Amino acid sequence: MIYYVIPRELADKYYEEFKKRFDGVEGVEVIIDRREADRRKAAEGGGKRTLRDRRRRRAAGSFPDV
Repeated sequence: MIYYVIPRELADKYYEEFKKRFDGVEGVEVIIDRREADRRKAAEGGGKRTLRDRRRRRAAGSFPDV
C-alpha cells in the first residue's frame, strides 16, 4: 500500500484533485496528515533525538594473527 499524504494546510486545495487522479490505481490511498504537533517537541527530552548504534558488538578479548 502506498499512502499519498497531503499536508493539512493544502488539503482544501489538493485532496479532491489527487483523490480523483489516483482513484483507479490499485494500492494507492490519498490521505490528509492529521498531526497537530511534532511528537518530539512534546517529548520529555525536549525534542532531542537519541541515536543508537545498533550494530552487533565485537567479541571481547584478543585474537591470534592469521
